[in-house]
Amino acid sequence: MIPAEFDEIRPYMPEELPAAYEELIADPEFKAVLGYVFPQIPFEQVAAMIRGCKTNIEFQKTLVRPFLEGLLKKYSAGLTSEIENVESIKNALCISNHRDIILDSAFLNLVFVGHIDNTVEIAIGDNLLIRPWIKTLVRVNRSFIVQRAPSIREMLASSKRLSSYMHYAVSERNQPVWIAQREGRAKDSNDATQEGLIKMLSMYSGDDIVDALKVLNITPVTISYEFDPCDYLKAKEFQQKRDNPEHKKSPFDDLQNMQTGLFGYKGAIHYHVADVINDEIDKIDRSLTKNEKTAAVARIIDGVLHKNYRFWPVNYYFYELLTGDTRFADKYTEEDKAKLEAYLAERISKVDLPDKDEAFLRTKILEMYANPLINSLKVNDCN
Repeated sequence: MIPAEFDEIRPYMPEELPAAYEELIADPEFKAVLGYVFPQIPFEQVAAMIRGCKTNIEFQKTLVRPFLEGLLKKYSAGLTSEIENVESIKNALCISNHRDIILDSAFLNLVFVGHIDNTVEIAIGDNLLIRPWIKTLVRVNRSFIVQRAPSIREMLASSKRLSSYMHYAVSERNQPVWIAQREGRAKDSNDATQEGLIKMLSMYSGDDIVDALKVLNITPVTISYEFDPCDYLKAKEFQQKRDNPEHKKSPFDDLQNMQTGLFGYKGAIHYHVADVINDEIDKIDRSLTKNEKTAAVARIIDGVLHKNYRFWPVNYYFYELLTGDTRFADKYTEEDKAKLEAYLAERISKVDLPDKDEAFLRTKILEMYANPLINSLKVNDCN
């Protein structure tokens, strides 16, 4: 029996699914989404498929997996993966870099289903739950909610409950969990684990932070997309924030990013699931302060993430354009260069700002593709 304290944030349990299904099926917006996702199947047939799913994973396999496989076929060059230790992921806390609002965790589920016939429970911020049916759907889809509390007191209580829930899922239910290494996407692809995340993860326990984190079986996951469909939207936001530091994304902006990420071309996609980092965490000096230990854990995660990127000609060539370093000139051809120059110009042209700063936008897009390589080089230089 799951403790009642988690009822507000946890995924729906199998016995709660029938009521959730009826809520979804009755929603006009959800019905419209199903018509878009499954245009060849009558709504009542899709509704019957939903009602026939007895568990969350059955729902994911019946409805979500075919949709994702269709996306991969139409909007990518395929998904590959490498898992260092299949046994360790069965009850791990997967921490990954964050590129796409929806697909980062969704594609990880495809990887997990293929190896252990299970999916991760997904941390999702309540700022994205902009429609009631979306909140219902994500909880059916094994997501738990990260609440953005308005006050410091509420934030502390919310963070402790979230920490306790993830610990409960991993250590007591032997359920793998996914959370991004930071709040929001790293829009410049300079992936760094937020130390606040590490502190939150240890809040469930009064023990030393090192011991508390080891129980969670932290597993860094490196996500590499050849192309980011949202690169031009991210560049646009960088200019908007540069020109107006008070600029805030709207719910429409989030929807646009979700839609563009889903239905834009991603090229090749690769997931590298590292082994649990408990041995590295255990080497941290226990005499350090809590803040120093937190920073040390974040550095360990980042080092593993940065080591395991997958690169393509776009990374090498845009790195050269950004830095002037020609050491990777053998990684792309003249044909690649011509295609990538055209790609860069096309992305900049898509930015719809009245005072568009093309030089600034160009630099920002170059950084998005070069920063993973830059961070990888730093890790290799240190080893």
